[in-house]
This record gives sequence, structure tokens and C-alpha cells, in this order.
Amino acid sequence: MKTLLVKELGSLDTLELAEIEDPAVGPNEIKIEILACGLNYVDSLMIEGRYQIKPPVPFRPGSEVVGRIIEVGAEVTTLSVGQRVFVPVGVGGFSSHAVTHHLRALPIPDSLTDGQGATFMQSYLTAWFAFNNRAVVVEGDTMLVLGAGGGIGLAAVDLGVAMGMKVIAAASSEEKRQLALDKGAFAAIDVLNEDVKVRARELADNKLNLVYDPVGGDLAEQCLRALAPGGQYLVVGFVAGIPKLSANQILLTNRTVVGIDWGAWMAKNPLDNFNMLHEVMAEISKGTLNPVEPMSYPMSQAAQALRDMQNRKVVGKVALVPDF
Repeated sequence: MKTLLVKELGSLDTLELAEIEDPAVGPNEIKIEILACGLNYVDSLMIEGRYQIKPPVPFRPGSEVVGRIIEVGAEVTTLSVGQRVFVPVGVGGFSSHAVTHHLRALPIPDSLTDGQGATFMQSYLTAWFAFNNRAVVVEGDTMLVLGAGGGIGLAAVDLGVAMGMKVIAAASSEEKRQLALDKGAFAAIDVLNEDVKVRARELADNKLNLVYDPVGGDLAEQCLRALAPGGQYLVVGFVAGIPKLSANQILLTNRTVVGIDWGAWMAKNPLDNFNMLHEVMAEISKGTLNPVEPMSYPMSQAAQALRDMQNRKVVGKVALVPDF
């Protein structure tokens, strides 16, 4: 099969197309033809060696895929050739094919496109973990979501609205803000031209309960100060840099800063994560949650897609479609 391979961490340019031997299909395994692979910001960090976990090389990126089953092992009875499935492969998704244990494969509803199915997991499970495992969410709460036009932010908007929160979307372009409004946010803030702290307080009537922050950087302090007393600041990521937050702003108003590291939790709690994945998929199947249709790039252009993501040229999510 064909795959994209990283022989040395450090640059997106190290991605190279390689032909490797197809793994044998064991009795409890399935082989899929990959139809789409989700692309995440963490993929670029891992390839460049900037992630806290540095994979051994040679390394094959790509953690979540949708594929069609083309072969099943002798002991597999719950899946069949021709079915379309989602598989959290972990590594090796930037490929034409994959072999995995059949229990890792989850049939997806016809209502999901290949791209939607391949791009929901990281974003939606991060939000689900945040709102159900880490934060205290009350129906009617007002939440500010930073980076609301990206995949992580849009999932938080979608799930937050589904849970009965009033969501304010903050993003850098009109297109991104409109996408978040389409997902149910009741208002949007232009982070480039508006005072985020002042505007968030106005929109929340000085009762901003939560901030969902996958961005970090200079906005973090403003958004912490925008929180009402007792509010919760959810630290999800640092696309714009790791911020320094004023401890007095936490202490004097009884605010809470909550770390959201779904990836680390997932690695230590695989069974609980698997159950969470099923819960999220059930809500998607019912139509309660609606993942965005991603932008698509040919898989051979993975490096360019990652650069566009780093440079914030991407609206929503990105899927890679095999073209080799």
C-alpha cells in the first residue's frame, strides 16, 4: 500500500510518499480502503517535533479515518465487506489502506459524509470531555468560545448549544464567525477589531460563565477578566502561544482555571474513551450534533494542508482524500 512517511522530525517537507508491504489481515482484523483522513493541528506539531509526545521515526501520521471494508478476518462476524466505518487508527491514516482490529471500527450513519466522519472525533471528544468530565455546565450558562471558526471551536459551539448553553463565538474573519453563528451561537465577536473583554461582558450581561480557549496567546488574559465571579476558564490549547494568566484574577473572583487534555486522558482511559466515542456518535446519528463538512485536500498535498491550517487559512475542518 502507499503511505506518507516521516523519516525525521522537524519539517513538514519531510513527508514523503512510500510504498510499504500490506500488513496481513489477522483473524480478528479488517482491512479498509481509506476514503478520507481527518487532519488536525496536532499532526503538524508531531511531524515538526514540537508536540509533548515525540513519535519514534519512521512515523506515519494520521489518527482518524473513514474507510470501506475490503477484507475481514476469519473470526469477524459483526462487520462485512462493503461497510463504511470510522476507525481511530492512531497512526498511519495518511495512507491508501489500513488494517485494524475489528473492535476499533465503528459503522457510521449514511447521514455523515466521508469527510464529516473522518474529522469529528478529536474536536467533538475534546468538547464532550470538557463539558462532561472537567467543567461544571449548567443549562442557561453563557459561554465564550475562542477560535470558534476552527474545528475545535465549532464542535464546542455545537455541543454547547445542544447542552442548553448560550454561546458567543469569537473568531478572526467574517466567514469563520458566520460558520459559528450557523452552528447556533447567538452572537459573534471580531477578535481583530473589537475589545474582546468589553464585548463579551456586554453580550453576556456581565454573566459570562465559561470561556473555552483553544487559542491562548494575548487573548487569554482579556477573556479571563471577562468572566463573571465564579466563572470557569477552560484551557484547551495554545495555537497562538502559551499565555500567562494573572493569579489575582483567579483568586479575587473565585474563578476556576480548568485544564482540558483529552489526548492524555484518552491514552490512560481507553475503555472510557471508547464509550465516550459511542455516546458522541449516537448524538450525531440522532441529529443532535452536526459536524461541519470539512475542506478537502488531496492526500499528496498534506504538507500544504498543514501549512494552511497553521496559517489560519482553514475554516472549519480539513480532510485528506487519497489520490495515490
